[in-house]
Amino acid sequence: MTEELELLLEDAESSMKKAISHLETELTKIRAGKANPTMLDGIFVEYYGAPTPINQVANVSVLDVRTISIQPWEKKMLQAIERSIMAANIGITPQNDGNQIRLFLPPLTEERRRELFRKASNEGEQSKVAIRSIRRDTIEQIKKLQKDGDLSEDASKDAENSVQELTDRFIALVDKHLAAKEKEMMAI
Repeated sequence: MTEELELLLEDAESSMKKAISHLETELTKIRAGKANPTMLDGIFVEYYGAPTPINQVANVSVLDVRTISIQPWEKKMLQAIERSIMAANIGITPQNDGNQIRLFLPPLTEERRRELFRKASNEGEQSKVAIRSIRRDTIEQIKKLQKDGDLSEDASKDAENSVQELTDRFIALVDKHLAAKEKEMMAI
């Protein structure tokens, strides 16, 4: 295999890993009925004029399966954190007791579970589309190398097969992540 071809395959694999990483990040944001501090990722609080993630202005911990505790390092941040959580519209009303904020996650209904799984499936489908797009682009580059005479027809076919195997492996990984998320969501 030529060096250029190896670089193409490495780039394709790297891009597919990024698609899987993005899927994992998005799936952790989908609430599965269990309290998880990552649910608050992406929620920012105004802290001395700068938007700051909640976990950088407070201690975020899980008290039990359905409760998240947010203990600000500065008491004056309680109101700002509470407003930010309300504005983020994550479906949970914060309970402020003057010292800390507690988030009580309600149990999921069957309908809500199905809705969340549809959302997870949509994220999985977007990852599959991204992976297939990477495959298409890589195969186009391989065909261009063959057309330019830098690659024999046999080497081109072998490289395309390698790209397809890579794609199949990553698509299977997406399915595995979705199956795990569905199992987590459907467990009562």
